[in-house]
Amino acid sequence: MDLNTAYLNSVVDQMIVVASLLGGFSIAIVANLLTFNTTNKIFDYIFKATTLAASCFLVSVFAMTKIVKMTTEGYPKKATLIGLETANYISSISFLLGIVFLCLVIGLSGWTKSKKMGFFTTAVGLFTCLLILMTMMTIQVSV
Repeated sequence: MDLNTAYLNSVVDQMIVVASLLGGFSIAIVANLLTFNTTNKIFDYIFKATTLAASCFLVSVFAMTKIVKMTTEGYPKKATLIGLETANYISSISFLLGIVFLCLVIGLSGWTKSKKMGFFTTAVGLFTCLLILMTMMTIQVSV
């Protein structure tokens, strides 16, 4: 099967927008949490998860940018399949981890208010993560 670089370029271009927005959102949360002067463990977990999400989305954006560069007509070097696959694996894994960490932040957020709200946000975070992962999967059925 031949690699359709135009299709890959178009898809990755859209993913860059999504990863950039989610990364920016995560960085905004980190900046907001820096203003809190608390020693609450939940805040520490939220801060760590948000920092990890922001880092993963940043890595994903730069790896996807490399893919766009390599698949754009006029790229001065010959795009290799290994180079594309490496950048694709790095961007996919870091994007997925960013989503998981962001869902973790959603799940943990309610615990700062009450036990009842904590259970609710945990359920919402798990459900959100599950639905996102289901939409990202490619299921092939052989008939």
